[in-house]
Amino acid sequence: MEYRYLGRSGFKVPALGFGAGTFGGKGPLFSAWGNTDVEQAKRLIDICLDAGVNLFDSADVYSDGASEAILGAAIKGRRDRVIVSTKLSLRSGEDANDVGSSRHHLIRATERALKRLGTDYIDVLQLHHFDAMTPVEEVMSALDDLVRAGKVRFLGASNFSGWQLMKSQSVAERYGYARFVANQTYYSLVGRDYEWELMPLGQDQGLGALVWSPLGWGRLTGKIRRGQPLPAGSRLHETEGFAPPVPNERLYRVLDVLFEIADEVGKSVPQVAINWLLRRPTVSSVLVGARDETQLRQNLGAVGWRLDESQVARLDVASAVTPPYPYYPYWNGQFAERNPPLV
Repeated sequence: MEYRYLGRSGFKVPALGFGAGTFGGKGPLFSAWGNTDVEQAKRLIDICLDAGVNLFDSADVYSDGASEAILGAAIKGRRDRVIVSTKLSLRSGEDANDVGSSRHHLIRATERALKRLGTDYIDVLQLHHFDAMTPVEEVMSALDDLVRAGKVRFLGASNFSGWQLMKSQSVAERYGYARFVANQTYYSLVGRDYEWELMPLGQDQGLGALVWSPLGWGRLTGKIRRGQPLPAGSRLHETEGFAPPVPNERLYRVLDVLFEIADEVGKSVPQVAINWLLRRPTVSSVLVGARDETQLRQNLGAVGWRLDESQVARLDVASAVTPPYPYYPYWNGQFAERNPPLV
């Protein structure tokens, strides 16, 4: 397994991480993702560790905390072998203060997460969304206190816009607080919005991307093909309303090329899609999920080989879209000499 620096932190993470959203199976969304119990989780973690995958990501809202609890039980006795990543700030209870990034909620939610995970520290703690009602100074101060107390080692954000991330970094720099080094972000061949603003920001600010949903919310698993109905077992039947939208013609254009290249290299469609992501700037780790051993082993096959430059270029072209204003001038060549594109 290849290991990469998590942004500009000096801390290394595996190129592939495991997303524990399938642990627990509570609620309409997460029950469609999976319902892995403790014994099944132990087996999946065994396979991951054997392959060099030691980063495991969860969140307090995944199955109402059950994901963290199952992950904690599954890593018991081997905490020193794993990197634990989790997220908080979305609503996690009925109390008026069980949501957001206030000092009160950040400290209480972290303590609850530590208890569920069965550990006394979290390697990477991320804010699950931006809280516009809490001053950024309060947020970064509280996070810095958690780091100084030894309860958290590294900080990150998820689902932030560029200005929200930059403001947070600026406040941390101004007051000498711990800075974000991770950005857990949606990024895939059918979701390249990350490239317009967040990728350049990540390069400038030393933020390593932890990629979630690298298969476009299950669209790039190889089960969907042009001219064929959605397979009966696809989770999109239950969860498409939660998914980032993708026009059908764009999806099929990407899939056509993915199937061609998969045949050329003797790999599966998901393996090709993940391998493409691993070539992208700022990507520290791609988080893969799995409901069973077969899915996990297939995803692990995305490393240990490389697409060639011509195959990468074909996927770039098939998945390209015109960026929104004010970014599109930088992609159509008008300012290419002074502002070369990242893609």
